[in-house]
Amino acid sequence: MLKSGLVKSSAVEVVEGLRRGDVSPLECLDALEVRISEVDGRINALPTLCFERARAHARALMQKPVAERGVLAGLPVPIKDLTDVEGVRSTHGSPIFANAVPEKSDLLVTRLEAEGGVIYAKSNTPEFGAGANTFNEVFGATVNPYNTKMSAAGSSGGAAAALASGMAWVAHGSDLGGSLRNPASFCGIVGLRPSPGRVAFSKGGQLDGSLAVEGPMARTVDDCALLLDAMAGDDARDPLSKPRPTHSFLAAAQARLKPLRVAYSPDLGITPVDPQVAEITRRAAHRFSDAGVIVEETHPDLSDAYEIFQVLRAHSYAIGMSGLLRDHRDKLKPEVIWNTEKGLAQPMEMVVKAELARTALAARMADFFEKYDVLLCPATIVPPFPVGERYVKQCNGVDFATYVDWLLIVAPATLAACPALSLPCGFTKDGLPVGLQMIGASNGDARLLSAAGVLEDVLGLQTVRPVDPRS
Repeated sequence: MLKSGLVKSSAVEVVEGLRRGDVSPLECLDALEVRISEVDGRINALPTLCFERARAHARALMQKPVAERGVLAGLPVPIKDLTDVEGVRSTHGSPIFANAVPEKSDLLVTRLEAEGGVIYAKSNTPEFGAGANTFNEVFGATVNPYNTKMSAAGSSGGAAAALASGMAWVAHGSDLGGSLRNPASFCGIVGLRPSPGRVAFSKGGQLDGSLAVEGPMARTVDDCALLLDAMAGDDARDPLSKPRPTHSFLAAAQARLKPLRVAYSPDLGITPVDPQVAEITRRAAHRFSDAGVIVEETHPDLSDAYEIFQVLRAHSYAIGMSGLLRDHRDKLKPEVIWNTEKGLAQPMEMVVKAELARTALAARMADFFEKYDVLLCPATIVPPFPVGERYVKQCNGVDFATYVDWLLIVAPATLAACPALSLPCGFTKDGLPVGLQMIGASNGDARLLSAAGVLEDVLGLQTVRPVDPRS
């Protein structure tokens, strides 16, 4: 039964089947290759495939006893095209690296393979992850499986679209300005931005930076927790990384421990929100009361989040992208150029002010979580928009000045170093997915996953079943 409906099974079910011997890693790869051939021509989520490499890794893994095959036991995993995989074309969505084939994998990839993950594809991303709409000059645009005229968001858009359409059971993504949460919202899947340090990865810019993190994506909360178990752990080459917890994140998610009190805000007091998105997320948040959870409408003071986020994001671009701006300006898209130049031009006094304000904002968030277990709000302020639009320029009568303004609702969790998850919570009148952002206290990843599992059960959207691309 598992084999006949393999791509429609959950990741947890597939891993259980791998451990029992009901299905092999090679059969999983065969099922994915067929599914990709059927649907990816309409979505463009996985532009680089490496099935020959994957099958070699799968055969080597199958030589080990089942108990030594790691958390994933041979489950295939696609890697976002911002992260290097040894011997596999890794473009970063940029013409600068269009033909780059790294000789060494990122720490994250090495860990996943050590935990029984089998890498079979690279998922599409915007150029260097900039802009929450997945298109680039190397591979073109990734579209939304729920409506192929619409954006899959980004920057982990290829991963989200692959999950939603059954071309992956779990997927790797990354997040600074909502790059796990926005595509999860647009594609009706689960995306978790973990607490900084939860997942070790190779550092290419700021050694102690905590704005950008790597994290898991899946169609269900349990599957997302499973992948986090495989990703989590410390590494000496990532000094911010944390040891793996004693208890698994999957066990925490499956425990379904109810929060006592949660808060909901349609806008966090800082951004316009599409009325339909506000209505859908509010209705979903109040469904928590069906499980006996107290729901109150409130939020902490986040009034300075915009200025802090703009300054520190630009500062991170100056650190990470200034060399490419100097040497390859003609090959960079305008949004990357603007953000990098902004970072290089802003005075140190401005950066110092933003860092101090960030610390104060994080303290206010920590105080807020003394009373509330989870803060709920929209994951993205608009439903999926036409893929041909570079970014959202207006919402609910408010015009945006920059390409990142429409992403402000994800900034507080990033700035406060909090775990944040996008949970599918409903659909627009046009049948497009909407995600509810669930923010937990810093380092409270396990409690957040457990709470998300409770609400996922209450909502009952059955997102474990992938969709066929729709036009």
